[in-house]
This record gives sequence, C-alpha cells and structure tokens, in this order.
Amino acid sequence: MKIGILGLGEGRSTMSAVLKSDKLELKMVCDMNIEMCKHRAEEFNFHNYTTSYQDMLNDAEIDIIAIYTPDHLHAEHVKQALLHGKHVVCTKPFIDDLSKAAELLELVEQSGKKVFVGQSSRFFEPMKKQRKDYEAGLIGDLITVEAYYHADHRWFLEKPWSLQQAFKWLYGGLSHPVDFIRWYLPEIEEVMGYGMLSANGAKGGLKNPDTMHFIFKAKDGRIARVSGCYTGPVQPVTRDSEMSCILRGTEGCSQGDYMDLRYAITDNTGEERIITWEHKLKHYFRFEGKSHHAGEYQNYLEYFADSITEGYTAYPDIKEGIGTIALLQAMDRSLQSGTPVKVDEILTEFNLTVTELSA
Repeated sequence: MKIGILGLGEGRSTMSAVLKSDKLELKMVCDMNIEMCKHRAEEFNFHNYTTSYQDMLNDAEIDIIAIYTPDHLHAEHVKQALLHGKHVVCTKPFIDDLSKAAELLELVEQSGKKVFVGQSSRFFEPMKKQRKDYEAGLIGDLITVEAYYHADHRWFLEKPWSLQQAFKWLYGGLSHPVDFIRWYLPEIEEVMGYGMLSANGAKGGLKNPDTMHFIFKAKDGRIARVSGCYTGPVQPVTRDSEMSCILRGTEGCSQGDYMDLRYAITDNTGEERIITWEHKLKHYFRFEGKSHHAGEYQNYLEYFADSITEGYTAYPDIKEGIGTIALLQAMDRSLQSGTPVKVDEILTEFNLTVTELSA
C-alpha cells in the first residue's frame, strides 16, 4: 500500500514507521512549513515532499493518507482525502467539532473507503497483551476498568499554543485513557467529573484544568474511572507508569503500563505474572528517549493496511472515533457544569444517534 503523510511534526514517527515496514511504501510527505519538509528529507533521506496538500490528493498512486495536523484541521483534511478516493488514517482526537461528523460518516459510506483513528496506545505491547488475555477469558467477565495518564508535562508549556484558551489537557492527554475505557466498555451512558487548574499549571500560564478525575457509567450498569494530572512530578517508573489501564474481572485482574513495556496479570488460575519487553525498546522508541513512539505507529499502520487488503474493519474506525469525541465533549460539559452529563444528549444535539455509531 502506498501512503502519503500530512503533517511532519508528529508525522516524524509515521515516516519512520512506514520506511521500516514491508507492508507500506512511502510515496509523498507534506507540511506547510518548507523548512520542516527539508529537515525531514535530510533526517530520513526521503526527498519527495510538498507544501501543498492538493499535490498529495492528486497523486493517483497514493492509497492511504495519514493525517497528523492540528486537531481543528482534521475534519477538512479527512473530507478532502475521502473526496479524492483515499483511505484515511487520522491521529487522535479524530475531530474537534461534532457538527462535521454526519458529513464524514456519509462520505465514508459513499466512497467505500476506510477511516482509521490512530489511537496509538492500543498498539503498545503491554496493551496488546492485555487485550489478548482479556479476549481469551483469563480474567473472567469484566467488572470495571480504571485508567489514568499522569505526567510531568511542564516542558510542554514552552509551546506557545499550549497556553491558548483553546488548548485543553482533556483532549490532548485524557483522550488516551478514555480510549481504553471505550475499548472495554463502549456503551458509556453517563459521565461525571471534577477538574482544577493546579498551582503549577496556573504559574505556567495554562488556561484550563490540568488535574481531572472522572467516573463513567455504562448502559449495563458497570462503572469505570479515569484520571489525569499533567503539571507535577510523577512516581519513579519502578513504582508506577505514566499511563496505565487496569481491568478487574470476576476471575482475575490485569494491568498494562505505558510508556514502560510492563504488564501484570493475576489470571483465573490464581497465577501471578509480570512480563516485560525490554528487547523491543528500539522498535517502540526510536528518537530522543521516549518522545516519539514510532513502534506503535508501525503496528497500527500495518494493521490498517491488512484491513484494506483483507477486507475487515480496523478499530477504532470512524464511528468509534466520533463516539469517543462525544464522550470527551460530555466530560468537558460535566467539568463546566459540575453535574453528570448523558452522552446521548451530546449526540442528539448534533443529529447523531447511537445506531449510526454502532459497530
């Protein structure tokens, strides 16, 4: 499959992923910043770049366009790719405006092309193993899910746009653990949360909460929780990981850690195991320590390519991506109101239904 990459900041990991894959061929890359294009050309010795998205859209050989642009541009970039007959990979969060969701759903139906949301943390080795064990029944029936993303991201405040009113850690950070919740409990009915701007965040110039805790209720009555803290010190990695997903079942419990390649399980026999994958560090993390996690991108891009050639649906697809945005918007509204919010109310406002978003 031939692929074009739009946006070469985060797209750096995608370039590495494609160039090391035997299932994908990099055809063209694009960024509006010509200096960024030149920098990536030199870094990867790949020189077919452009500053015009239209050049990429017009290339009939390109099968897939991978989109890594700012969130507010995703909807239009996805739309144009579909109109030009391309399959689409779009980084998370999928879109930032649900008013555009219905049009994109219709375009997917009309074009027959696939849209995949690059929710990379699902494709990290511990999370892959956790899902495999869950599907094999090793922890029995799921009781509840707990997920979190706690990181000292004060360095991130050096980026001027992070201090704008529009920037929210709710979308930029919590979208990862929220996706874990949706992965295991897709039918979240209601959410309640509290958030605050910490002293560190206020000092750094943030405008929105950097510390948040949420409780979710699924339609079948099961509950889950998510938390995120982004501008304070974290535990040593030997004690805790920045991101984690815990599944508690009727017969066992498991925990997948990120960004540490560590997984723990107590299975239905009572056996306790901790597994690590240190030998795969160079696959997952290729630049500047752990700042770019290209291995996950390679994993999910190859999974998506296989879904096209073999005819299955790659998840998260467009429907799941839109459902996650609806949940995040319900969470945002709960922070503002201090009251529980039903996800269906958000969908109804944008003329979307649960049926439309069912897998």
